[in-house]
Amino acid sequence: MRDKTSSSEAAWQEEELSAAALPDKRLARRLRRLLDQMSAAPGKPIPAACGDWAAAKAAYRFFDNPRVTEHCVLAGHFAATAARVAASEGPILILQDTTEFIYSRAQPGKIGFTKTINAGRYKAGQPNVLTLCGVLMHSSLAVTLTGTPLGLTAVKFWTRTKFKGTLALKRHINPTRVPIETKESYRWLENLRQSIALVGAPERCVHVGDRESDIYELYCTAQDLGTSFLVRVQTNRLAERPADAALHDPAHRVFAQLAAAPWAGRHRIAVDQDETTWLKVKFTAINTLPPVGKQKRYSPQVLTYIHALEEDPPPGREPIDWKLVTNLPVDDLSAAVESSAGTPCAGRRRCSTRS
Repeated sequence: MRDKTSSSEAAWQEEELSAAALPDKRLARRLRRLLDQMSAAPGKPIPAACGDWAAAKAAYRFFDNPRVTEHCVLAGHFAATAARVAASEGPILILQDTTEFIYSRAQPGKIGFTKTINAGRYKAGQPNVLTLCGVLMHSSLAVTLTGTPLGLTAVKFWTRTKFKGTLALKRHINPTRVPIETKESYRWLENLRQSIALVGAPERCVHVGDRESDIYELYCTAQDLGTSFLVRVQTNRLAERPADAALHDPAHRVFAQLAAAPWAGRHRIAVDQDETTWLKVKFTAINTLPPVGKQKRYSPQVLTYIHALEEDPPPGREPIDWKLVTNLPVDDLSAAVESSAGTPCAGRRRCSTRS
């Protein structure tokens, strides 16, 4: 049994690394050995995974080698992902999210900063604000509609030399007037483009993101590339004003127009193994306007908004309340349910639907 397992592991490793772009064979052999050692000891530090100091020192030399770049190491995996996507059928979900790797160091500036957190208060009452150090990773994972992972399609690592609070910046500048290319959130657009370039079939891809990806430029980029997206809504954006509405009428906003749409039906979901609940679902297409400071650069987009709201939440739990936006066709309740129940931010499986 062990021989068969080792054989399958070796075949998988060769598939992932065959297209790696390392500059010489010695580095390629070291990468294969490191992958074997670290996959056999997930979660353990490098010295424990390598087994002895000599192997750990060789690993550190490998990571410190200026010829070993992020692109070199991941090139083989990206090629394997593209092959698996090409061999699969049907739509592909591209799931984007950001992960933080937090470290404890006496000199955090040597690694980089991630964010500040509120760690309570000192005994004297002063706030205890901590600055965390570490590395951030923004990745895009390709999965099938049944949830089978196919591999990463794009990844970006970075650190912040200095963390600046978003709220403090908003007091000095309107963030909607800042070009997206100068913002950290530009990574969402970069990953979308890199994923499409790797997969090569934009019409098959549905890019899924949480509320952090509610970016108007992302929607425009997806439309231009001929691909689809499904995002959880955070911003109450400007919408085309009804003909009979005043200039400052609330109907000039997306949430007001979504609230005015009729409920299309009900949908039951499983919250966990022992609990199910009913959601009422509505959807409507809204002509969404770009932010005021960017209306000369970007054009309005007709997007479909979906709202799923729990009818009778149990005591002690917040009601399930999802607002989603997509450029996928949503013509009836079943299409709205498929979009709302099939997203990672929903995280529940569909049980039944009633109109």
